[in-house]
Amino acid sequence: MMFDYKGYAWVFWEGVQITLLAGLATIPVALALGLLGAWGKLSRNGLARAIANTYTTVVRGSPELVLIILVYYGLTIALQDTVAALTGDDSAIDIPRFPAGVITLGLIYGAFATEVFRGAYQSVDRGQIEAAMAYGMNRKQVATRVLLPQMWRFALPGLGNLWMVLIKATSLMSIIQLPELMRMADVAARAVRLPFTFFLTASFIYLGITIVSIVALQRAERWAARGVRRA
Repeated sequence: MMFDYKGYAWVFWEGVQITLLAGLATIPVALALGLLGAWGKLSRNGLARAIANTYTTVVRGSPELVLIILVYYGLTIALQDTVAALTGDDSAIDIPRFPAGVITLGLIYGAFATEVFRGAYQSVDRGQIEAAMAYGMNRKQVATRVLLPQMWRFALPGLGNLWMVLIKATSLMSIIQLPELMRMADVAARAVRLPFTFFLTASFIYLGITIVSIVALQRAERWAARGVRRA
């Protein structure tokens, strides 16, 4: 073997499962918040625009690590104080690490997805929307039959980048002791005092996930662009 893991090779398989599961669980949250945020930014309603702009500005301007700590530890303290004030019970409340990490990363990357979807919406030819309305389609039909299908085609490259950044950002969950790839590699490295071996292997695993993601996303982009005339 090129590397001797001292019997701890299993940590990579355990960690990569949590890493992929966290990434796959976070993406739906980020996409939903991204669509909602894009709607808010493009809305004629001043309050909706203000909320969406505040959300994206605050989240994109705050360090991801700080947000994870604030949500996990800050929310735990807030819940304990609230329960103690209402019931007098001051027992500890423990928020599950996995949902806390997924929700936090979903909030973070939902802000980035907002800008991706906003740009995708603005890339759709206005003439097609006008033509659909001239055919008698209502707003819902225009959105589901004309707007959203084309938005996905324009949004895919940006969403692909978002996914690849997100899968590496799951390593930040190690700060709340979630046993993802980076956390497991760190535990094993400390146990056998081989940090270079374990962290280098972890980096190769992240690289492998990225390469597979790039291939899958290229195929998805070709599928989405089928039938589109290229200049």
